[in-house]
Amino acid sequence: MDSPTPSDQANLGLLGEAFVATWLRSHGWQILHQRWTCRFGELDLVAQLPKENSLIAFVEVKTRSQGSWDEDGLLAVTPAKQAKLWKTAQSFLVKYPHLVDYPCRFDVAIVKRQRSPSKQSVRRSSQFSQVVAGHELTLQTYVPNAFTQL
Repeated sequence: MDSPTPSDQANLGLLGEAFVATWLRSHGWQILHQRWTCRFGELDLVAQLPKENSLIAFVEVKTRSQGSWDEDGLLAVTPAKQAKLWKTAQSFLVKYPHLVDYPCRFDVAIVKRQRSPSKQSVRRSSQFSQVVAGHELTLQTYVPNAFTQL
């Protein structure tokens, strides 16, 4: 299989983020923003769970093919990346001060991607999977409160 181009990787990232947003909505979350950017960086998803004191989750989504070098994206959330996400989240809260008093956390979603000839959604045991644009996406791991302030 050919290596994906940077454009392909960006598109896969978008697909993964949309896929995780769908999963979060199915679990009662409201998506406040997707791909929110500022000078410090980008937040893949900002979600709010109204049921639990309006908890705000800043969700980092990593979409990977099987056998990736970084343990399916988990190793890509380095201490430097975490610090960047903290600064970006702080900037987000400055821009939206009505959210500043809600509890916040950082979650990480790991999405596994494989090519799929099928065009229909599938469900594999307890995992959430969906076929989108010729790719089968599976929510491999969702880590709530994946890291705390550095």
